[in-house]
Amino acid sequence: MPTRIEPISCPVLDSAGADCITLAHGEGGRLMRKLIHEQIIPAVENDFLHPTDDAAVLPSCRGQLAMSTDSFVVSPLFFPGGDIGSLAVYGTVNDLAVSGAHPLWISLALILEEGLELAVLKRVLASVAAAAERVGVRVVTGDTKVVPRGAADKLFINTTGIGEILGAAPPGPRSLEVGDELIVTGPIGQHGMAVMVAREGLAFEPPPTSDSAPLVEAVEALRNADLPVCSLRDATRGGLAAVLHEWAEASEKTVLVKEESLPVTDEVRGVCELLGLDPIHVANEGTMVVAVQEGFADATLHALAAVAGSMHAAVIGKVRARGLAPVVVERLAGSVVPLDEPVGAPLPRIC
Repeated sequence: MPTRIEPISCPVLDSAGADCITLAHGEGGRLMRKLIHEQIIPAVENDFLHPTDDAAVLPSCRGQLAMSTDSFVVSPLFFPGGDIGSLAVYGTVNDLAVSGAHPLWISLALILEEGLELAVLKRVLASVAAAAERVGVRVVTGDTKVVPRGAADKLFINTTGIGEILGAAPPGPRSLEVGDELIVTGPIGQHGMAVMVAREGLAFEPPPTSDSAPLVEAVEALRNADLPVCSLRDATRGGLAAVLHEWAEASEKTVLVKEESLPVTDEVRGVCELLGLDPIHVANEGTMVVAVQEGFADATLHALAAVAGSMHAAVIGKVRARGLAPVVVERLAGSVVPLDEPVGAPLPRIC
């Protein structure tokens, strides 16, 4: 007589009313459908998400397209000035913007750890929706996976963005010439310090606040002012120092920055001094570096001043003929010293 196989009982609640993510939410069955249709899609609702096919059908564009993808594993999920949801949107949108593209669409892929509270997921999705609405992009497709408890850290996000190139994109760092002027659009080091203080539970009052924000309006302001922009770059991992070294290598020039010109908030300066860090190596998430032809720095600052997030833009240095060091800093005492290229980040998982 054949052995009778008893059905395996599953303790998972048969409703989205469960208070946390279970493995069944990622298995393609009823709970997964409920999660997608009752939690995810309503948060980022738009016509592209209906029907829920395997691919979004997008309208054609007039010009060239730019595409960028990024993954976000920041810890903690929420920090002063932002969270993983808005960070995922802004991070991808900013990569498109500094490439000369107007962001149009993004994908949203969620990797959820078993046990993640649904309240946390809802809060992150609400942040994604608000950030997408702020920058005018639509979430047109996505994916959801659930991994066992301990295989991830609550929630990881991957986003891919598509944008349309408007006009001529900045020629890039290879075009830098001697005399070109360098500008940052705001205080540096805010995001990395905000995440560090939140993660380690450091008691600073007030705490550093992340600069996580979109750069779309700042880039549009530069485009509308018809300025001779040579290169744009958002200074994320590795901070301002990483961008300067990348530009020096690409252009085969030396980049000089003045320490006294670097905008740094009191909160960031205080944390960096206590921990022995230099803000020039600390990550940003809403601050970009701009290189313009010599003589156009003041016009660039004027254009950026009209954008709320760039009101504190500052000229920080110039491009010089190649010397012994690719990047040098003129310190407050007047000495000019080489700036080391970051080998690793002072704090991992900041985005």
